[in-house]
Amino acid sequence: MGAVKNKRMPRAVREQQMLDAAVRTFGQRGYRSASMDEIADLAGVSKPLVYLYLNSKEDLFTACIRREAAALTAAVHAGVRPGLPADRQLWEGLRAFFTHTAENPDGWAVLHRQARTHGEPFAAEVAVMREELVVFVTELIVVAAREAHRDPSLPEGEVAGLAEALVGAAESLAAWANAAPGVSAKQAAATLMNFAWAGLGDLMENRPWTPPQD
Repeated sequence: MGAVKNKRMPRAVREQQMLDAAVRTFGQRGYRSASMDEIADLAGVSKPLVYLYLNSKEDLFTACIRREAAALTAAVHAGVRPGLPADRQLWEGLRAFFTHTAENPDGWAVLHRQARTHGEPFAAEVAVMREELVVFVTELIVVAAREAHRDPSLPEGEVAGLAEALVGAAESLAAWANAAPGVSAKQAAATLMNFAWAGLGDLMENRPWTPPQD
């Protein structure tokens, strides 16, 4: 009889397989309701192997958050082509954001709903991702100001506030778009672009809205 070949899957591949199963389970069932047995079954491995690779349910969830956060930020950065006008760069970044969240609804559920509601360590992981996106959007707004004025006069705090507002709106709109039938990533991006760029455009042209004096 010939020897039976034992083809072992590389650790990195096996780990990604477990993370795929975990993201799907956490995203659809929630962190507390998801079980390690369920994740192991979906991944096609034994529960002891999941613990061997990823230590605990908490560590597994953290690994899911980090992977999905890295994938989302990478998608947004990759979607923006340098050298285009600022409005086109912002449009492409928003479209990349909504495309990724639409194509990865379980990952977005992990980031937007689950991680933020199950304790500070998980929420802190998402905050790192969010801060990276805010910094990126801030840079796009600064570029727009430079294009409009050459020497931008927008206060740094105001630019950062605009970026925070835009990222927050994108997060809420992505959650809505994923739950609303028939809303495409392009439609969601256009909705936010129309909402945001009209105001940003006036600001770039030195026509800011000012509050009443009372």
